[in-house]
Amino acid sequence: MTQPLVSVVVPCRNEASWIGPCLESIVRNDYPKDGLEVLVVDGMSTDASRSVIESYADSHSFIRRLENPKKITPAALNTGIVAARGAVIMRMDAHVEYPTNYISTLVRRLDESGADNVGGVCRTCAADDRSLSRAIALGMSHPLGVGNSYFRIGTAEPRWTDTVPFGCYRREVFDRIGLFDEELIRNQDDEFNFRLIRQGGRILLLPEVVCHYYARDTLGKLWRMYFQYGYFKPLVVRKVGRVMTVRQLIPSLFVLSLAAAGLAAPWSRLAAAILLAMVLIYAGTIAACAASLIVKGGLRCSLWLCLVFPVLHVSYGLGYLKGLLDFMVLRRHLSQHLQTTPISR
Repeated sequence: MTQPLVSVVVPCRNEASWIGPCLESIVRNDYPKDGLEVLVVDGMSTDASRSVIESYADSHSFIRRLENPKKITPAALNTGIVAARGAVIMRMDAHVEYPTNYISTLVRRLDESGADNVGGVCRTCAADDRSLSRAIALGMSHPLGVGNSYFRIGTAEPRWTDTVPFGCYRREVFDRIGLFDEELIRNQDDEFNFRLIRQGGRILLLPEVVCHYYARDTLGKLWRMYFQYGYFKPLVVRKVGRVMTVRQLIPSLFVLSLAAAGLAAPWSRLAAAILLAMVLIYAGTIAACAASLIVKGGLRCSLWLCLVFPVLHVSYGLGYLKGLLDFMVLRRHLSQHLQTTPISR
């Protein structure tokens, strides 16, 4: 695997503000350009994304734009994989910037480790200099916000894991276990990597490889994104036949407990006491965590965190509960979801 041909697949839809910096960081990578092809799979963007992509394709022969009429991420990934010529296939997302040694390091470590998929730490950065944006970035990289998700909070040593962001795969993985499930608008990596592990594959998280993901810049966008993360988790559970991590259950159990105690509180002193205790403990935990981050983010950022953490937890929890109803009880499918829910970035 000495400098194999590497195919980079970049899903993109209405990312005019981000696709340029993303492609520029890929162009700056030190991997030999005659051993690289970059396939930007555009989901029928209605902003300036397509012109930015075409500008880079005109300037760099190893960059191509492909069409994704289905507009969803797993379809973009599958389109790119089918078109790819490389022995190594990498997913790289448009909202991310990559260090110059990103591709070369992952390819080398894929070879050295014998893993089927390797990936690095995804450091969450603020979309701009506003206090709210900094708070969103801090919340998405803090254990209170994302639990023990090591690719988000970091790890001191390489570790075998269940998933990594923006994976670097051996080509034969897709020949062996198939493509991404297009019924999963979100969480398609989770299901694919579970399928990989179930068939004997191994996934390695590398602490020395760090990319920079730029978070959403409003609470509304954050809510929609995490609601969808939660919403599609039960569909993953239905497909793989098990809950993959305990942390995915905690937000929905918390929301369900609050709702149950709140409904019973008018008729039960015990329920009212439980509700009050839950609210006080939760509010105290968030306040203590936000206060501990004043030095890192500033006072206004810390105050915004008191809203960011509940948005992360409640949106994910409500999404999970809605997904349980739709996918586990009513047995809905993707086409039914798309009829009632718009695709959000």
